[in-house]
Amino acid sequence: MRVVDGHLHLWDPDVLTYEWLEGRLLRSFGPDDLDLALQDAPEADCGFVFVQADCAPDQSIAEADWVASLASRVPVRGIVAHAPMEDPAATEAHLAAFAERPLVVGVRRLLQSEPEGFCLRPGFLRSAQALAAAGLSFDACVRWEQLPDVVALADALPDLGIVLDHLGKPEVGTPEVADPADGTPWAESLRDLARRPNVVCKVSGLPAESPGEWTDAQLRPFLDVALDAFGPERLLFGSDWPVSVPFGRWLATVSDWLADRVGEHHQRAVLAENAEAVYRLR
Repeated sequence: MRVVDGHLHLWDPDVLTYEWLEGRLLRSFGPDDLDLALQDAPEADCGFVFVQADCAPDQSIAEADWVASLASRVPVRGIVAHAPMEDPAATEAHLAAFAERPLVVGVRRLLQSEPEGFCLRPGFLRSAQALAAAGLSFDACVRWEQLPDVVALADALPDLGIVLDHLGKPEVGTPEVADPADGTPWAESLRDLARRPNVVCKVSGLPAESPGEWTDAQLRPFLDVALDAFGPERLLFGSDWPVSVPFGRWLATVSDWLADRVGEHHQRAVLAENAEAVYRLR
């Protein structure tokens, strides 16, 4: 099974600074750890899109270079790097640097902890316009309450390709008391966002939104809402490893769900081909 994982994280606190790391994540996760995680999915032939791991903002370009340096050991096909989108001049400088780094295929500036309207401020919009002009996509990592801001961003810049991370981080509850997916404000907001043709949705991150253990039955309703909203042509798989674990179990959950819901052609698209198209992977 060919897989292009559209959402891989790697980090090493001895190389770069990550203020947010805690608990089981407060250590390095590198090629050896990924090799071990992939033993859970021996049937998968994987390539990866690395997504910035929120190191110190002034280390964004260094992070891209560090990940590129691992390419002999990790099949990284693209990098979604950080840029300070709230500062247009600094973003232009980052884009100039990224233009010299062919693995950089997109930018993510985390929005999930920012106030309402942050991505709609004039400076951010100018940066996003420059991103679109450079042919790079924007990964939007938000909580479900912020989805209307992503709708407004998509409307303001229809030429900007937007990749919604983690289905907009819905509240998935626990296996015993799972919140119903359909009919919730999250579902309505996701459907509204899906009406914007410049937006695609990453099937990723749900395990991390469930406190503790999770089950396929618990998470499938959320996948169904995303499939109904975006269709299989605008969904792409992401592991969100090592934040979401285990790798093989999430891949099996998504691939088994796809086998039940769509044909083989669309299964290949969600697991690999859509990521290649969205991120313009070489």
